Amino acid sequence: MNLNQITIPVRNVERSVEFYRLFGLKLIVLALPHYARFECPDGISTFSLHQSNAPLSGINATWLYFEVEDVDATIRGLSNQGISILEMPEDKSWLWREARIADPDGHLLIIYHAGENRKNPPWRISEN
Repeated sequence: MNLNQITIPVRNVERSVEFYRLFGLKLIVLALPHYARFECPDGISTFSLHQSNAPLSGINATWLYFEVEDVDATIRGLSNQGISILEMPEDKSWLWREARIADPDGHLLIIYHAGENRKNPPWRISEN
């Protein structure tokens, strides 16, 4: 099984398209005002937005993890484009380097690098 697609709710699809294009996501479907879909620059996953009027903050907010090779350089680039950084890059106890930002609807975006530790941390549970 492979996770193919993630779709998140947003208030304004057009505004969110502009935001996510700053990440280098490639827009492949645009059906304004209700829907947009992107290809990720690496791998085979796609990411989409759908317009929603439901509450999007607090418990309904989505956390999205985008893995990059160089967290610090990515965050510098995003900051230079005017994106506000919530948490600057930091080495975490779970062996990932992370920084955090929010999209226009308050979804938390974690820009991180985990490498081998993403799927194989030292505390991974064995099948035995």
